[in-house]
Amino acid sequence: MPDRIPGPETAPEGELPGARGELSQGVLDALRGPAGGPAPRPRDARDADPFGDDLQLALYLCYELHYRGFRGVDAAWEWDPGLLGLRAALERRFLEALRERTAGHPDVHDALDDLLVEPVDGTGVSYFLKDEGQLWQLREYAAQRSLYHLKEADPHAWVIPRLRGRAKAAFVAVEFDEFGGGRAERVHARLFADLMADLGLDTAYGRYVDAASAEMLAVVNLMSLLGLHRAHRGALVGHFATVEVTSSPGSRRLAEAMRRTGAGPAAEHFYAEHVTADAVHEQIVRRDVIGGLLADEPSLAPDIAFGIAATTWLEDRLGDRLLAAWRSGSTSLRAQL
Repeated sequence: MPDRIPGPETAPEGELPGARGELSQGVLDALRGPAGGPAPRPRDARDADPFGDDLQLALYLCYELHYRGFRGVDAAWEWDPGLLGLRAALERRFLEALRERTAGHPDVHDALDDLLVEPVDGTGVSYFLKDEGQLWQLREYAAQRSLYHLKEADPHAWVIPRLRGRAKAAFVAVEFDEFGGGRAERVHARLFADLMADLGLDTAYGRYVDAASAEMLAVVNLMSLLGLHRAHRGALVGHFATVEVTSSPGSRRLAEAMRRTGAGPAAEHFYAEHVTADAVHEQIVRRDVIGGLLADEPSLAPDIAFGIAATTWLEDRLGDRLLAAWRSGSTSLRAQL
């Protein structure tokens, strides 16, 4: 096993990545100066590809100011009116495209039932990695997913003050597990850093933003978008439900992939931990989080269903990107590890 690399908590801020177009370059130029400086105009987002590298990186940069920020960037940018105006325009473009792609999605109960269905002959990423994935592909997968897992549960925590009663109590119970049940070494972001160390990857927070695909940025950006807006609390609960309901079987396959390739004990443990924990979480989320929220606010049912549909669509899109690259023998990343 390689020597342990310091975990994400030892790097309080990330490094600014490179630009991927005019929008992201404009945001980067602004962040390098004092807050209140010029930011790209909201109208600049109007014609951008809603799922493309440039818009997704620009949005990611805006959101990271609400997490750990970036080294050397003025913390006051977090609430800068000009940058918030641009962020709102980027969000509108992204959300409108997502709603268009998921139009006609099933209602919330049918959507939840669909999540529980495990295909007999699955063809997704976890199936591929379990059966034929190679160590280099597992390393790429971990590098991509590090944008999510090194902040696992953080975006969901924003919805807690927006819930009440049974939904809030159940949500916090699940989050308590995600944050290690009060033990720092069991925080899931810490466990993922240990997985990365087993795979010989750098565990610094945000280290692989430059390498990550636009599809991965979009997956992470959806969580941040939904979490930062009270109006989208129903959709965030739908996102949360999708993650928890689908996690256990997928984690079982990924644990097998780590074991088969000899990735290391911490790499296998991260997914083995999710097999048990998320099997329990799935029941709590369905019965008490969603059930409690719908009992309090039945009008949020379409929003919950949208959160499920949007999460599924973006994850499937990411899976298609990964599998297309790997089956052709090429990297799924923008830069080699």
